[in-house]
Amino acid sequence: MAIPVDLSDRASLLKSANTSLNSKVVHEHSGVLAPMAVEAVLKITDTTKDINVDLKDIHVIKKLGETVEDSELVDGIIFTQKTQGFGGPNKVEKAKVGLIQFCISPPKTDMDNTVLIRDYSAMDRILREERQYILNITKKIKASGCNVLLIQKSILRDAVSDLALHLLAKQKIMVVKDLEREDIEFVCKTLGCRPIASLDHFTTESLGSAELAEEIQAGGSKYVKITGVQIPGRTVSILLRGSNKQVLEEAERSLHDALCVIRCLVKTRFLIPGGGAPEAELAVKLSRHAQTLKGMDAYCFKAFAEALEVIPSILAENAGLNPISTVTELRNRHAKGETHAGINVRKGLVSKISDENVLQPLLVSTSAITLSSECVRSILKIDDIINVIR
Repeated sequence: MAIPVDLSDRASLLKSANTSLNSKVVHEHSGVLAPMAVEAVLKITDTTKDINVDLKDIHVIKKLGETVEDSELVDGIIFTQKTQGFGGPNKVEKAKVGLIQFCISPPKTDMDNTVLIRDYSAMDRILREERQYILNITKKIKASGCNVLLIQKSILRDAVSDLALHLLAKQKIMVVKDLEREDIEFVCKTLGCRPIASLDHFTTESLGSAELAEEIQAGGSKYVKITGVQIPGRTVSILLRGSNKQVLEEAERSLHDALCVIRCLVKTRFLIPGGGAPEAELAVKLSRHAQTLKGMDAYCFKAFAEALEVIPSILAENAGLNPISTVTELRNRHAKGETHAGINVRKGLVSKISDENVLQPLLVSTSAITLSSECVRSILKIDDIINVIR
C-alpha cells in the first residue's frame, strides 16, 4: 500500500510536511513552515546518494517580534548577538570573515598575582604597554584583510576588552563576540573559514568570504546576518519569528517535527496514507493469516492484529466518533480491498484518506511497530527471569 516518492517531487514532500503541521497549534502557518522545512532539507541533501540527513546542519534561530509569517529561510548564517558599538560598521560588503578563539584583552598570568603601583608614571607605562599590545593584535588582524571578526566566548576572562573594540572600530572591522563553543563547527562549515587559535595563524587563507554582513533590527533586539557565502557548505539557517515566547517555542517544535518527516522520506522514500489506514490494513491481513495457522501461533497473530486496531480506535475517539462502529466500518472497507480507507477526522467518517492528502512517511509506521514489538519482547524476557529466580 506504500506509495513511492521522488525527492524531486516537491508536492509530495509538502503534503507530508503539511500532515505533520496540521495537528499543531501553529497549523494556520503551515503554508509558511512546510515549504521552509522541505527547502531546508533539500538544500543540505544530495538526493541522488544521501540516505540520511544531519539536522545539525539546519540552524534554527528564534527571535521575538513580528509573527510566524515573517519567518525566513537564510542561505547563510545568522547570529543572535548584535555587533559591538564604539562607532564600528554595522554593514560590510565583500566581507572577509575571521573566527578567533584567542582573547584580545590584556594578558593574564597562569597564577594569581598582585601588581603594586606606587606612582602615576608606572600606571601610565602599564596602560601604554597594554594599549600597544592590543594595537599590535588589531593591526595584524587588519593586515590580513579581515573586516568581519567573530570571537568565541571565553570562560577564563573577557574575550575582548573595550579598548580592543574601540581600536577595531577605528579600523572599520565589524565585531560579533561571545560565540558559543558548540556553534563553532557550524560557523566554519557555513562560511568556509578556519578557527584561529593564535595570532601567528591569523592569515588570509584562514578567512571566509561573503557578499554581505549586516546588522538587522528585529523588534526590540538586533541580529547579524551573513549572506552570499563564496564557498558555501551544505548548511542552512532558519529565522523563526513569533509574537510571544509560547508561540515561538511551539513554532520551533512544530518545525522540528516537519524537518524530521522530510528526513524520514530521505531515509525510506515511500509514503503511506494516514488516518489509521496502515494499521487497519495490517490488522486485516494478520487476522486472515491467523486463520491459516493452528495453536499458539494463530493466537499470537490474532492478538497482534487486535493490538494494531488500538490506533484507529483512539484516533476515532479523539475525533469524537464512536470508536466501535468506526473501527468496524474501517475493518470492513479494508477487507473489501480498499487499502487507502482511513478515518477522515474533518468529515467524521471513513473515506479514501489519500484523496485528502493525509500522508505520512512509511518509516514512521514501521519504526513505531518495530519499537513497540521490541519493548514487549523485553518485558516478556524480564518476566521469564523473575519466574526462574522464584
